[in-house]
Amino acid sequence: MEKIKLEIIALQSSRSQSTSYAVVLGEMTGRPKRRLPIVIGAFEAQAIAVAIEKITPTRPLTHDLIKNIFGMMDVELQEIVIDNLQEGIFYSKLVCLKEGREIEIDSRTSDALALAVRFKCPIYTYGFILEAAGIILEEDDPLTEGKSPEKKEEPEGAKVEASGSNPNAPLDQWSTEDLNEKLKVVLDSEDYEKAIRIRDELERRKRDNS
Repeated sequence: MEKIKLEIIALQSSRSQSTSYAVVLGEMTGRPKRRLPIVIGAFEAQAIAVAIEKITPTRPLTHDLIKNIFGMMDVELQEIVIDNLQEGIFYSKLVCLKEGREIEIDSRTSDALALAVRFKCPIYTYGFILEAAGIILEEDDPLTEGKSPEKKEEPEGAKVEASGSNPNAPLDQWSTEDLNEKLKVVLDSEDYEKAIRIRDELERRKRDNS
Protein backbone atom coordinates (compact mmCIF):
# COMPACT_ATOMS: atom_id res chain seq x y z
CA MET A 1 0.00 0.00 0.00
CA GLU A 2 1.46 3.34 -1.07
CA LYS A 3 2.27 5.82 1.69
CA ILE A 4 1.35 9.50 1.43
CA LYS A 5 3.69 12.08 2.95
CA LEU A 6 2.26 14.70 5.33
CA GLU A 7 3.50 17.81 7.08
CA ILE A 8 2.27 19.73 10.10
CA ILE A 9 0.35 22.75 8.81
CA ALA A 10 -1.16 24.22 11.97
CA LEU A 11 -1.68 23.69 15.68
CA GLN A 12 -4.80 25.36 17.00
CA SER A 13 -6.70 25.48 20.27
CA SER A 14 -10.23 24.16 20.43
CA ARG A 15 -12.93 26.81 20.53
CA SER A 16 -15.28 24.65 22.58
CA GLN A 17 -12.92 22.79 24.92
CA SER A 18 -10.06 24.61 26.64
CA THR A 19 -8.13 21.37 27.12
CA SER A 20 -8.27 20.19 23.48
CA TYR A 21 -6.29 21.19 20.42
CA ALA A 22 -6.30 20.27 16.75
CA VAL A 23 -3.09 19.50 14.88
CA VAL A 24 -3.65 19.87 11.15
CA LEU A 25 -1.59 17.69 8.82
CA GLY A 26 -1.36 18.52 5.13
CA GLU A 27 -0.77 16.29 2.13
CA MET A 28 2.49 17.31 0.44
CA THR A 29 1.62 16.02 -3.04
CA GLY A 30 -1.48 15.82 -5.16
CA ARG A 31 -4.16 18.28 -6.27
CA PRO A 32 -6.34 19.20 -4.59
CA LYS A 33 -4.32 18.77 -1.41
CA ARG A 34 -6.10 17.25 1.55
CA ARG A 35 -5.90 18.23 5.20
CA LEU A 36 -6.08 15.78 8.10
CA PRO A 37 -7.16 17.43 11.40
CA ILE A 38 -6.54 15.39 14.56
CA VAL A 39 -7.74 16.35 18.05
CA ILE A 40 -5.05 16.02 20.72
CA GLY A 41 -4.66 16.95 24.38
CA ALA A 42 -3.09 20.09 25.81
CA PHE A 43 0.08 18.32 27.02
CA GLU A 44 0.77 16.78 23.63
CA ALA A 45 0.00 20.07 21.87
CA GLN A 46 2.51 21.82 24.12
CA ALA A 47 5.10 19.14 23.37
CA ILE A 48 4.64 19.64 19.62
CA ALA A 49 4.64 23.45 19.89
CA VAL A 50 7.82 23.53 21.97
CA ALA A 51 9.68 21.49 19.36
CA ILE A 52 8.30 23.46 16.40
CA GLU A 53 9.32 26.76 17.99
CA LYS A 54 12.71 25.29 18.99
CA ILE A 55 12.18 26.20 22.64
CA THR A 56 14.64 24.53 25.03
CA PRO A 57 12.97 23.75 28.40
CA THR A 58 15.02 23.91 31.59
CA ARG A 59 14.44 20.19 32.10
CA PRO A 60 13.71 17.57 29.41
CA LEU A 61 10.05 17.03 28.61
CA THR A 62 8.80 13.46 28.23
CA HIS A 63 9.36 13.39 24.45
CA ASP A 64 12.81 14.94 24.87
CA LEU A 65 13.61 12.16 27.32
CA ILE A 66 12.47 9.52 24.81
CA LYS A 67 14.68 11.12 22.16
CA ASN A 68 17.64 11.04 24.57
CA ILE A 69 17.01 7.38 25.42
CA PHE A 70 16.84 6.49 21.72
CA GLY A 71 20.17 8.24 21.21
CA MET A 72 21.84 6.43 24.12
CA MET A 73 20.57 3.07 22.81
CA ASP A 74 21.57 3.86 19.21
CA VAL A 75 17.99 3.72 17.95
CA GLU A 76 17.14 5.93 14.97
CA LEU A 77 13.56 7.05 14.37
CA GLN A 78 13.21 6.89 10.58
CA GLU A 79 9.55 7.80 10.11
CA ILE A 80 6.12 7.71 11.70
CA VAL A 81 3.11 6.20 9.96
CA ILE A 82 -0.53 6.94 10.79
CA ASP A 83 -1.68 3.51 9.73
CA ASN A 84 -5.25 3.03 10.92
CA LEU A 85 -8.46 4.81 11.86
CA GLN A 86 -11.12 3.10 13.95
CA GLU A 87 -14.22 4.79 15.39
CA GLY A 88 -12.61 8.23 15.07
CA ILE A 89 -9.32 7.18 16.73
CA PHE A 90 -6.08 7.41 14.75
CA TYR A 91 -3.45 4.71 15.26
CA SER A 92 0.25 5.21 14.53
CA LYS A 93 3.57 3.43 14.65
CA LEU A 94 7.19 4.50 15.00
CA VAL A 95 9.44 2.94 12.37
CA CYS A 96 12.91 2.70 13.95
CA LEU A 97 16.30 1.35 12.95
CA LYS A 98 18.46 -0.51 15.48
CA GLU A 99 21.77 -2.06 14.38
CA GLY A 100 20.51 -2.34 10.82
CA ARG A 101 17.23 -3.97 11.88
CA GLU A 102 13.88 -2.24 11.37
CA ILE A 103 11.63 -2.10 14.42
CA GLU A 104 8.00 -0.95 14.55
CA ILE A 105 6.65 0.47 17.82
CA ASP A 106 2.94 1.14 18.46
CA SER A 107 2.31 4.74 19.49
CA ARG A 108 -0.43 7.24 20.13
CA THR A 109 -0.58 9.59 17.16
CA SER A 110 -0.03 12.69 19.30
CA ASP A 111 3.14 11.20 20.80
CA ALA A 112 4.34 10.06 17.38
CA LEU A 113 3.94 13.59 16.00
CA ALA A 114 5.78 15.11 18.97
CA LEU A 115 8.68 12.74 18.30
CA ALA A 116 8.62 13.33 14.54
CA VAL A 117 9.19 17.05 15.10
CA ARG A 118 12.12 16.34 17.41
CA PHE A 119 13.76 13.79 15.13
CA LYS A 120 12.91 15.78 11.98
CA CYS A 121 11.64 12.56 10.42
CA PRO A 122 8.90 12.25 7.79
CA ILE A 123 5.22 11.67 8.58
CA TYR A 124 3.16 9.30 6.42
CA THR A 125 -0.35 7.94 6.17
CA TYR A 126 -2.40 5.91 3.69
CA GLY A 127 -4.98 6.91 1.12
CA PHE A 128 -7.91 5.21 2.85
CA ILE A 129 -7.32 7.32 5.97
CA LEU A 130 -7.30 10.57 4.00
CA GLU A 131 -10.42 9.45 2.15
CA ALA A 132 -12.21 8.70 5.43
CA ALA A 133 -11.04 11.64 7.56
CA GLY A 134 -9.38 14.15 5.25
CA ILE A 135 -10.80 17.52 4.26
CA ILE A 136 -10.30 18.97 0.80
CA LEU A 137 -9.85 22.76 0.79
CA GLU A 138 -10.43 25.10 -2.10
CA GLU A 139 -7.41 25.71 -4.33
CA ASP A 140 -7.21 29.39 -3.37
CA ASP A 141 -7.26 28.70 0.36
CA PRO A 142 -3.98 29.82 2.02
CA LEU A 143 -3.62 26.43 3.70
CA THR A 144 -3.53 24.76 0.29
CA GLU A 145 -0.12 26.31 -0.23
CA GLY A 146 1.11 25.19 3.18
CA LYS A 147 0.80 28.60 4.82
CA SER A 148 -0.62 29.25 8.24
CA PRO A 149 -3.19 31.99 7.74
CA GLU A 150 -4.16 34.58 10.26
CA LYS A 151 -7.21 33.96 12.38
CA LYS A 152 -10.39 35.01 10.64
CA GLU A 153 -13.66 35.97 12.23
CA GLU A 154 -16.76 34.24 10.94
CA PRO A 155 -18.20 36.48 8.20
CA GLU A 156 -21.21 38.58 9.10
CA GLY A 157 -24.34 36.63 8.31
CA ALA A 158 -22.38 33.51 7.46
CA LYS A 159 -23.84 31.44 10.25
CA VAL A 160 -25.76 28.52 8.81
CA GLU A 161 -28.96 27.58 10.52
CA ALA A 162 -30.51 24.16 10.41
CA SER A 163 -33.67 24.26 8.35
CA GLY A 164 -36.67 24.44 10.62
CA SER A 165 -34.65 23.77 13.79
CA ASN A 166 -32.62 25.42 16.48
CA PRO A 167 -29.16 26.40 15.11
CA ASN A 168 -27.67 25.19 18.42
CA ALA A 169 -29.31 21.79 18.09
CA PRO A 170 -27.13 18.62 18.18
CA LEU A 171 -25.52 17.71 14.87
CA ASP A 172 -27.63 14.59 14.48
CA GLN A 173 -30.70 16.84 14.18
CA TRP A 174 -29.27 18.78 11.22
CA SER A 175 -30.02 17.84 7.65
CA THR A 176 -27.10 16.53 5.59
CA GLU A 177 -27.37 19.56 3.30
CA ASP A 178 -27.12 21.96 6.25
CA LEU A 179 -24.18 20.00 7.70
CA ASN A 180 -22.26 20.34 4.44
CA GLU A 181 -22.94 24.09 4.40
CA LYS A 182 -21.88 24.39 8.04
CA LEU A 183 -18.69 22.48 7.29
CA LYS A 184 -17.75 25.11 4.70
CA VAL A 185 -18.36 27.90 7.24
CA VAL A 186 -16.25 26.38 10.01
CA LEU A 187 -13.44 25.64 7.56
CA ASP A 188 -13.49 29.29 6.46
CA SER A 189 -13.12 30.32 10.12
CA GLU A 190 -10.44 27.61 10.68
CA ASP A 191 -12.40 25.94 13.47
CA TYR A 192 -10.96 22.48 12.81
CA GLU A 193 -12.21 20.96 16.04
CA LYS A 194 -15.81 21.68 15.02
CA ALA A 195 -15.07 20.57 11.46
CA ILE A 196 -13.96 17.19 12.80
CA ARG A 197 -17.27 16.70 14.63
CA ILE A 198 -19.28 17.62 11.53
CA ARG A 199 -17.13 15.38 9.33
CA ASP A 200 -17.60 12.45 11.72
CA GLU A 201 -21.38 12.95 11.71
CA LEU A 202 -21.45 12.99 7.90
CA GLU A 203 -19.30 9.84 7.79
CA ARG A 204 -21.60 8.14 10.28
CA ARG A 205 -24.57 8.84 8.03
CA LYS A 206 -22.74 7.44 5.02
CA ARG A 207 -22.01 4.23 6.93
CA ASP A 208 -25.62 3.94 8.13
CA ASN A 209 -26.92 4.36 4.59
CA SER A 210 -24.49 1.93 2.99
